[in-house]
Amino acid sequence: VTRRPARYICLVRSTRAISALTVLTTTLLVLVGTAQQNNRFAVSPRHPAIEYGTRPRTDRAARLHAQLRAGEVTLAFDRERGYLRALLDALNIPIESQTLVFSHTSLQADFITPETPRAIYFTDDVAVAWIPGAPAIEIAALDPRQGVMFYAVRQQVIPAPPFERPRTCVECHISDTTLGVPGLAVGSTVIDTKGVPFSAIPVDHRTALKERWGGWYVTGDTGEGPHVGNTVATTAINPTLEIDPANLNLPSVEDRIDSARYLTPYSDAAALMVLEHQTHMTNLLTRTGWEFRVAAHEGRATGGDGAPSALDPALAKTVDALVDYMVFVDEAPLDDAVQGSAGFEAVFEKRGPFDSQGRTLRSLDLTTRLFRYPCSYMIYTAAFDALPAAAQHAVYERLWQVLSGAEPAARLLLDDRQAIVEILRETKPGLPSYFEPPVR
Repeated sequence: VTRRPARYICLVRSTRAISALTVLTTTLLVLVGTAQQNNRFAVSPRHPAIEYGTRPRTDRAARLHAQLRAGEVTLAFDRERGYLRALLDALNIPIESQTLVFSHTSLQADFITPETPRAIYFTDDVAVAWIPGAPAIEIAALDPRQGVMFYAVRQQVIPAPPFERPRTCVECHISDTTLGVPGLAVGSTVIDTKGVPFSAIPVDHRTALKERWGGWYVTGDTGEGPHVGNTVATTAINPTLEIDPANLNLPSVEDRIDSARYLTPYSDAAALMVLEHQTHMTNLLTRTGWEFRVAAHEGRATGGDGAPSALDPALAKTVDALVDYMVFVDEAPLDDAVQGSAGFEAVFEKRGPFDSQGRTLRSLDLTTRLFRYPCSYMIYTAAFDALPAAAQHAVYERLWQVLSGAEPAARLLLDDRQAIVEILRETKPGLPSYFEPPVR
């Protein structure tokens, strides 16, 4: 694959479902930046330390499938949406997390249009995607050790619907954008009136709001903050998305689509911002785990003896990238306050955990930044806990350097660092004892 020194991903136009699935990989030309270009993880998923396709899976979708096959649970089938609601209930995914994307970036791209967008529902470690009239529901579930696993559940009434694993999924979901591991990506896509993509950029919390949400419906209030959501390109030559006030601050999608076909009439702005943060954080956790396991298998220094100097430079770079992202270094400031329309903020924050003062890392700020306390809630996930011991040691050590103030480059304020440490000390099992309130 040829690379160009730009930050855009070029897409081939296609209306074929399989072509639309593979296009993000087969024509992926660049990374988000030069640093990522020089840090490609080229280890095969078949590496003995990884064995992505063959090791037993422990992700929540795999566990649900095992329960179905054993007859321990059943899934109700709905005539309008098939297994969607039953899967969301079984996987404990709130409908308030619904976001709607209408770009052709799916295995079932032929069913996606601006009139029939793909609905994505998510929690920390599982995402479910549903398209009206499509033959299958798509599931992406984070295995704590292996990375994201991909499943398709056919919309057929049978006692225990199988969770199939389409091999074509990893053609898109192992790429430069996912850091070379099985992962996820959220993009801002220039598309035409039929949903066919022209170009896209990867999006996470470092992306300016004005560049986000191309190819997505967005509901809620972003104030004066411009974005390119709810928009399609109208010219075939050098297509672009224009910021139009008529496409900002939509209370719902009821005027854009037949929203009665969906579980809610919203594509919540706050939910989409959390999803953007979470996807790249997921990829960083998987990448870190893979790199440390491969290094240990190859006999390279993983710092397992606690000596910082013993850590392989490549691993140190990976740890730096993970921690920097975890504490929102380089987060793009918000132009104005953001408020979702579906009640996602309350549902998300309610999950905690909370310290004795009622604080949680899930508290959303949405005035000048995404979170009230700039340390990712993904530190509570099974994927973080499943990192090799040497990786956890290195991550905690670097995180403490930032939170203690020993590394001022992270630009976290003392009040924020103090609060984060206090919250972690009460809510994160296994936190090293050296995490004490910062003194500088």
